[in-house]
Amino acid sequence: MIVISIIVGLAAVYLASRWVAQQADVTTSQIVVAKGDIELGARLTPEMVAVQDWPAGSIPQGAIRATTKDTLLGRVAKVSILKGEPISESKLAPAGAQPGLSFAIKEGKRAITVRVNDVVGVAGFALPGNYVDILVNTVDETAKSVGENKTISKIVLERILLLAVAQETSQGEGKPKVVNAVTLEVTPEQAEQIDLARSVGSLSLVLRNQIDIQPVETTGVYKKDLLKRIVEPEAAAAKPEVRTVVKRVPVYRTPAVKAGPPKTQVEVIRGTAISNEEF
Repeated sequence: MIVISIIVGLAAVYLASRWVAQQADVTTSQIVVAKGDIELGARLTPEMVAVQDWPAGSIPQGAIRATTKDTLLGRVAKVSILKGEPISESKLAPAGAQPGLSFAIKEGKRAITVRVNDVVGVAGFALPGNYVDILVNTVDETAKSVGENKTISKIVLERILLLAVAQETSQGEGKPKVVNAVTLEVTPEQAEQIDLARSVGSLSLVLRNQIDIQPVETTGVYKKDLLKRIVEPEAAAAKPEVRTVVKRVPVYRTPAVKAGPPKTQVEVIRGTAISNEEF
């Protein structure tokens, strides 16, 4: 039994070693990967890329082979590429394109820059890739109320993508950055709305959850709604003064008839005629 056990153990070791050797013997191919993080719109240089062995069966579609490494130098990245990530044609702009933000803009969209400060810019927490709502504070000239303050704050656009903060298109370490301008990705119609909104009032950014896609319809808030217990001076001045005038009208009453002593009634029958007589 001991000899049989030893033979079985040796056979198991032999078979296991062969299986491990077969698994380790994987065919690889060399592809081009990012040597470090590559920002959107950056032009590729030899220092940014490296050649790495990759399992032949799991090479991403369109990945640049090591043999064609020199052809991608000078190309522009149209998306952010992380360190060690394979570089493919789908992540690069066409050959001859100039570096910049234009390749980050989706087809049919536009980029517009809005000036902000540390408060309007959500204290620097709004980073590239985040979504924001745009709030405008202005005067509503169409309000029908007379003599009341028409100042209104209203959300005019929702879920607008932040393309860049200042001149940075990546989040970097994800730390807040206080800047004086942000670039937004909008449709042509939304670009017109933003341009008009900043000409008639002041803009603010409202940071929203990345996965929140539910639109919210608001009516806006007026100053009179915000300060419900305060009467606006101009409203009080415009309100007409109401005076109560009491007019005395003479009332004529019929003099009361003084009642006499009680009378006695007697029923008198004359043939077929019946009458009452008072005495």
